Amino acid sequence: MAVRNRLIRRTPSAVWAVLADPTQYGRWVVGPSESVPLDEDWPAVGSRLCYTVRLGPWSAQGVTTVRHLKPGTELELEASFKPIGTARIFLQLRPWGEETLVVCDEHPLRGLGGTLHNPLSEAALQLRHRGMLARLAAVVEETPELTTPVRQ
Repeated sequence: MAVRNRLIRRTPSAVWAVLADPTQYGRWVVGPSESVPLDEDWPAVGSRLCYTVRLGPWSAQGVTTVRHLKPGTELELEASFKPIGTARIFLQLRPWGEETLVVCDEHPLRGLGGTLHNPLSEAALQLRHRGMLARLAAVVEETPELTTPVRQ
């Protein structure tokens, strides 16, 4: 399993505000270029967002579904991208003084990604997480400290 941590210089509520906004995923998740909510109650369990991956002139869409939620502290997602399969992505926010330690744990669940999972793909996930958590930190740290009400 690819697990990576990142200290973000903002409060957990500021980090959660970005995670709770499905339109922000295209800004911090490595891969998607944009995202739109499919359900109004994101990030409630079962809610979904659609994302687009672009490589030059080629593009394809996937869907991410919330599978588990502890408002303000844990968000567990299942990302589905038809050519590859699905992956579990678990984000945990831990207060660290006035800052937030974000723990990201991801692994393939179904399909080709799970079948072909190996040390090389694990290393690729680590690189993806390094970029993703750096982008999350940048989005959170540049956003004014507004908090989103924690939804159950």
